[in-house]
Amino acid sequence: MNAPVTTNNLDAFWMPFTANRQFKKSPRMFVSADRMHYTTAEGNKVLDGTAGLWCVNAGHNRPKIVEAIRQQAGELDYAPAFQMGHPKAFELASKLVQLTPPGIDHVMYTNSGSESVETALKTALAYHRVKGDGSRFRLIGRERGYHGVNFGGISVGGIVPNRKMFGTLLTGVDHLRHTHDPDRNAFTRLQPEHGVEFAEDLERIIALHDASTIAAVIVEPVAGSTGVLLPPKGYLKRLREICDKHGILLIFDEVITGFGRLGTPFAADYFDVVPDIMVTAKGLTNGVIPMGAVFVKNEIHDAFMNGPEHMIEFFHGYTYSGNPIASAAGLGTLETYQDEGLLTRGAEMAPYWEEALHSLKGLPHVIDIRNIGLIGAIELEPIAGEPTRRAFSAFLDAYNKGLLIRTTGDIIALSPPLIIERNEIDFLVDTLSGVLKSLN
Repeated sequence: MNAPVTTNNLDAFWMPFTANRQFKKSPRMFVSADRMHYTTAEGNKVLDGTAGLWCVNAGHNRPKIVEAIRQQAGELDYAPAFQMGHPKAFELASKLVQLTPPGIDHVMYTNSGSESVETALKTALAYHRVKGDGSRFRLIGRERGYHGVNFGGISVGGIVPNRKMFGTLLTGVDHLRHTHDPDRNAFTRLQPEHGVEFAEDLERIIALHDASTIAAVIVEPVAGSTGVLLPPKGYLKRLREICDKHGILLIFDEVITGFGRLGTPFAADYFDVVPDIMVTAKGLTNGVIPMGAVFVKNEIHDAFMNGPEHMIEFFHGYTYSGNPIASAAGLGTLETYQDEGLLTRGAEMAPYWEEALHSLKGLPHVIDIRNIGLIGAIELEPIAGEPTRRAFSAFLDAYNKGLLIRTTGDIIALSPPLIIERNEIDFLVDTLSGVLKSLN
């Protein structure tokens, strides 16, 4: 057992998306993990109700992933991706495009969801340029959208605290209105009945800017980090229709929804809407090694394959694109998903998950519950004048009771590993019930 970490050696690390001063006064340290549970520095077990950060879809310490990394580290630690290659990057790409919707047969590697978003946005702009349609420079995001933390991602994103400190951001960006409508859709199970008309906001933006200036629209099929906002029935299909009508590319940010989270390989499968570009990361390597992947339709890839063969077609990429150890982790992850049917297991568990979550309706301060696949959200009434405090108190209490949850604003977000069993769902919901009953 590792020795407990004391506050005198925590100062150097400026932690991301963390209340640093609060944490360092009372640190919460994980020292190991296996399948559904973390172990703390004090030796306590904590059920992972969030798949790490939406990424550990197959659970922790999975043997085939661990062994794939171990073998690759001893065989080939690094190989450049510029003008060179190694077999596993190509093997992984070939297996990945077998999972994507028909017509999406090409992949570019990144190292995170944020980099995947930047890659998708740049690809969309460059695609129109190589087609001789360079007047299309605008990018359309959505209010309350989360697309990572790089400049492109926060520009098209719509979460105010992520944007307000960083100046003017990218120019030529506009935003659709979000789809959250609690007055009509509170406590809806799965997709809300009301709100398909929110997609028509894209026509308003097109009328303002003219379609000839718009390159792409980017949305999360299910908005995750803002608190699990589900698309109304017909909404994504209507966005697809409007984009097709005006020659605009549609980008799905599937960093959270990709790799089984909804009970299908991708949200594109669940909603039967095929985007032009799909952004992924997280579950690609089960969160073990940083890696992302951007999938594009064949016509986008093929538009770049012109000019002299010795010339670089697209001036974009990263030092670690298709890193050998990350590629090995991805292959081990896909094998684990396949062996255990995890890319569709969420569909099997979703009804039980839904009933369990909605059993919390009526508890103190609960103003909405939302669910789809193996994702859930419990929205709490904020404390007047102290936004986020109530949910953060729930987070701390749940942790002390052996459950890891995630909070965003005053919303509790849940996304357990896809290996979760019914008794573990029972523990999660029973624990949350106790936490909610004790909230001020």
